[in-house]
Amino acid sequence: MTSGAVEAARTILTRLHEVMASRSNAQSKLNNVVEVIGESLDSEVCSVYLLREGMLELFATRGLAQEAVHVTRMAVGEGLVGTIADQTGTLNLAEAAAHPDFSYRPETGEDKFHSFAGVPIVRRERAVGVLCVQHVEPRRYEEVEIEALQTVAMVLSELITNADLIDEEDARALSAGQTGPVQLHGLTLVKGLAAGVAVYHQPRVTIEHVVAEDTEAERQRVILAFERMREQIDRMSNQAEFGVGGEHEEVLETYRMFAYDEGWTRRINEAIDSGLTAEAAIERVQQRTRMRMRQIDDPLLADRMHDLEDLANRLLRIVSGQLGTAASMGLRNDAILIARNLGPAELLEYDRRRLKGVILEEGSLTSHVVIVARAMGVPVLGRVRGLRGVVREGDQLLLDADQATATVRPSSGLVEAFEARFAKSRERQAVYAGMRDVLATTRDGTRINVMINAGLRDDVTNLNLTGADGIGLFRTEFQFLVSATLPQREKQTRLYRDVLEAAGERPVVFRTVDIGGDKTLPYLRHDDGEGEENPAMGWRALRVALERDGLLKVQARALLEAAAGRKLNVMFPMVAEPWEFDAAKAVFDGQLDYLRKRRKVLPEAIRYGVMLEVPALAEQLDLLAPKISFLSIGTNDLTQFLFAADRSNPKLAERYDWLSPAILRFLKRVVRTLDGTGVDISVCGEMGGRRLEALALLGLGIRRMSITPAAVGPIKELVGKVDLAEITEAMAGWLAAPPADLRGAMVAWAAERDIHVD
Repeated sequence: MTSGAVEAARTILTRLHEVMASRSNAQSKLNNVVEVIGESLDSEVCSVYLLREGMLELFATRGLAQEAVHVTRMAVGEGLVGTIADQTGTLNLAEAAAHPDFSYRPETGEDKFHSFAGVPIVRRERAVGVLCVQHVEPRRYEEVEIEALQTVAMVLSELITNADLIDEEDARALSAGQTGPVQLHGLTLVKGLAAGVAVYHQPRVTIEHVVAEDTEAERQRVILAFERMREQIDRMSNQAEFGVGGEHEEVLETYRMFAYDEGWTRRINEAIDSGLTAEAAIERVQQRTRMRMRQIDDPLLADRMHDLEDLANRLLRIVSGQLGTAASMGLRNDAILIARNLGPAELLEYDRRRLKGVILEEGSLTSHVVIVARAMGVPVLGRVRGLRGVVREGDQLLLDADQATATVRPSSGLVEAFEARFAKSRERQAVYAGMRDVLATTRDGTRINVMINAGLRDDVTNLNLTGADGIGLFRTEFQFLVSATLPQREKQTRLYRDVLEAAGERPVVFRTVDIGGDKTLPYLRHDDGEGEENPAMGWRALRVALERDGLLKVQARALLEAAAGRKLNVMFPMVAEPWEFDAAKAVFDGQLDYLRKRRKVLPEAIRYGVMLEVPALAEQLDLLAPKISFLSIGTNDLTQFLFAADRSNPKLAERYDWLSPAILRFLKRVVRTLDGTGVDISVCGEMGGRRLEALALLGLGIRRMSITPAAVGPIKELVGKVDLAEITEAMAGWLAAPPADLRGAMVAWAAERDIHVD
């Protein structure tokens, strides 16, 4: 904001303050407002249009025919005024009639006026009216005048709200693009259907007071807020997840750049100088940023502007003292949570009864919040850009994560169609729920073990809810991820003991901590402090545990003590060579000797296994097999390593296919290698939880699967329809001579046998 704009805005606000303080009615105040603005800007016309019953109505004017007041009305999106409201943008025209959206209204008597400038009056991020000026001579308004209009529009927003000139329903009565159905597209992170109202994880601050009573006091509030925000950014830079290079570091550097940007600070202070409160000044500058964002075609620059928007929201929450998330305030209705990104601990704060789905602007398939959401049975759609520009707090949402879409403000027809599909889905779920007490047995009588993946204490209840055969993968790292510090041995022991007791006679396979890569801990760093080009294939899982042997020793002792008198199943992740298994088992042997010497109660039996995620291990299974009791194939990491395709990269999503002949042949070779060794083989990961992929696994000889709890019923139902001899023969033929579309061939094969695989 220029010095001239500051002075112009201050002059107008001073006079408007007198108008607002008067005892006249709202209409009289508006009449006085347009006179003040017109005189101050030396403009022959000044008009205010407000939303009423979904239409923009001329409420007050200086210069146009008074007979047009409360008579001239136009739809949002109609004419120049309607375009401003529709786009929540600004128009500055030397010749109004030359604009393609110009709409002539003869009753206003505006024939002689050529120039036109207008700005939206915004309330809760929606245009609830338009403030515009006109002049006889063709000219573009100066920047100082436009900025003054934008500042005045904020004051008008407070005036019309306090005077009840509009209501919340009017505030929602916008164009079809803002109130009609809008379909958003993203990346499926967790499948499922959900309906609810939009709730922002970090709700926007509603500004109640716009005009400042003490300018210096407002300036001090902003100074303190900037200091606190900068402290937060600097503190983030010391956390491991922002210190390993790559995208996180770029985001942080952008945040720091904006947080210390003198230009941003100056513009906010100038807005305060014009007479605005600290909150209104931040919002005033933010509104200008949003308008600039709409004009940016460069996606990289647009991303940077989104970062500034996010940082401005943070500053606004700090200065207003409204720091809580939606979780702290509680969910009142079925809700779809909207966020830029989330951590697992943040997601767990929400009421599971009300939280129906999540939509993220960012997010990846491998992030641990997605793993937690999947365990909770909450569908998640990620990579949805521009959410805040389309979705408003309280909007109705239909989330179809199966199809990677979300519908905002759906029509009644869309709701009916969605509910019909939802009902069909619930019917299927009811059938699957009825499988709880049914053993997974094929048509030819072969028993298939269907177990669940878990990671939280509460997840164990899913054993009884689903009738699963056990826990084939307990991710011990969840306890580390949701903790602010390294969990003590006693705390780990309590968790493992609780899980074993809740599982009863059913087996639980504990995977030793799998951290690193995308699952970073703020309290655990690289010794050299350097980042990794490809963290998924870097310092993670067993590699971390063997280097930080104290970490594995503590966990080993906690598991051994928790399993006293019981069977213990331990699985090591990310094993690439047999010596790594030997080294990890040696740590457990050392702790076992320690407990034995102290006459502690030991586990009844210990079974050791490994996860096959690194393809190199498949070449040495003959050396490893005599040492292990079981092997679990981690299809998520294994597939991305085989394809050299980062599964978090949406550009490679089409290449990440579990039904590729390369994957299936690899798995078949593993099964053949271990045949007759006595080593139990299982598959844990998303592949086993998808019906078509599970059918393929059965044809390859897999008889144990560990999947998400929600998939247990569907997979049990599938197993009951399969004849193993048939699918085994068919799979052998497909692998010997792969069809061009193996997935399509399998779908057709299943359809012929009335086996639903969707």
